[in-house]
Amino acid sequence: MLDLVIIGAGPAGLAAAIYAKRAELDFVILEKEMMGGGQIISTSEVENYPGIYPVGGFDIAMNFINHANGLGVQITNKEVVGIEAIEKGKKVLCKDGTNYETKTVIISGGADHKELGVPGEDKFRGHGVSYCATCDGAFFKGKDLVVVGGGDVAVEDALFLSKLANKVYLVHRRDSFRAAKTLVTKLLNTENITFVKDSVVEEIKGDEKVTGVRLKNVKTEEKTDLAVDGVFIAVGMSPKTEQYKGLVDLDRTGYVIAGEDCVTSDPAIFAAGDIRTKQLRQVVTAASDGANALTSVERYISANF
Repeated sequence: MLDLVIIGAGPAGLAAAIYAKRAELDFVILEKEMMGGGQIISTSEVENYPGIYPVGGFDIAMNFINHANGLGVQITNKEVVGIEAIEKGKKVLCKDGTNYETKTVIISGGADHKELGVPGEDKFRGHGVSYCATCDGAFFKGKDLVVVGGGDVAVEDALFLSKLANKVYLVHRRDSFRAAKTLVTKLLNTENITFVKDSVVEEIKGDEKVTGVRLKNVKTEEKTDLAVDGVFIAVGMSPKTEQYKGLVDLDRTGYVIAGEDCVTSDPAIFAAGDIRTKQLRQVVTAASDGANALTSVERYISANF
């Protein structure tokens, strides 16, 4: 039986793995994607991680991975589909039929992009509809684009795309931003970005690819058509917790209920990173979660085995 299974190799999972290796625990770290790093891989620039400024999102992800690899941690490419209780432990079930028996589990699978759920979104996914500006922005050089959202990611995406595109429209359902003030200041001082406030995308139009969007003003209900070549959606994240329903307590939005110690309603399962209830979801808080979760794991093992 293993001491620990870590599910997810983003910043939280990798930080937990680094601490687990230093604690000489017997563990594995599982990641369903071909490489680890988490959502930060698709972030153009990270300005708020202490000690390594400036740095690209992919670069900081590789720093995490290389640090773990340097200590002898190897990421195992497997998709977890569930967790079962066994005598004095848990069994982690993988899609390929592999099972791992373990004393403890750290869930650090992160979150997925939320969708708008409007006509045309699915049809034009990959043909003008994108959820990753840094991944797909290069395909839209000199084009007119829409970014949907009002948080940090949406504003960062608009700023990034403004360097490539002819025109960027930032569409937000409110008249003010939730993003950091420094980002908003940059946005308002960027000539080729237009803020479309109090508005939502009601439909994404096109033939073989996106040709425009229909906007609706939420206050006046007036509808307008806007000709654009691409739509970048940045309206938040949904936690990857579907397979954990009934196993640990979730809040009404699906996040695992856990405090700063990362302890969940099941004392042998811990939640770290974007997947848990918390005020701020960024790389620095994910990494600290990994360290805290591993500390809680050590205390649990010491008390129970």
